[in-house]
Amino acid sequence: MNSMMHEWTAAAAILLAGMAMPAPAEAPPAPYRPLAFLVGHCWKGTFPDGQATDEHCFSWIYGGKFVRDQHVVHRGEGHPDGLGESIYVWDAASKQLQYLYIESAGGFSRGTVSGEGDALLFPPTSYLEKGETQTYRSRWQPAGQDAYDVVTEFQVEDRWVPGFTVHMEKVTPAKLKEPKR
Repeated sequence: MNSMMHEWTAAAAILLAGMAMPAPAEAPPAPYRPLAFLVGHCWKGTFPDGQATDEHCFSWIYGGKFVRDQHVVHRGEGHPDGLGESIYVWDAASKQLQYLYIESAGGFSRGTVSGEGDALLFPPTSYLEKGETQTYRSRWQPAGQDAYDVVTEFQVEDRWVPGFTVHMEKVTPAKLKEPKR
């Protein structure tokens, strides 16, 4: 795994902490239904190395017009935390749920997400940081009412290789720690 992929793996979990705002009382707008199980909750998982954890909080913003995912990767003692945020937006013109992901090392990615059954599919997209690009794809699969599994793969030349798998469990916002600065 190249160094950018390793850095991205530690900072990503997309694909992205903070306090979650409650979801609107009414049903989520139709385009956001695939994300509905996440919104209004915080989730935490441990990366396969057993050292780094990823914490995400999903909330409605601007009156339920968009979804925000704020996250922090705690890398362990002596290592700075990685901060990230995704904003999900329905693009009516393309009829796609899209996101913009930004993170504290200066990297970003744009992509789409769709529902397939109860899973969220993030098709191949590129993460760009410091002039380098890494192509990845991800699948988020609910695992009961209070958990979901993230499986991320990276493209290396013309093939897909395993990146990481993280089991995310629902946590209360009070259990989340402020990110180290």
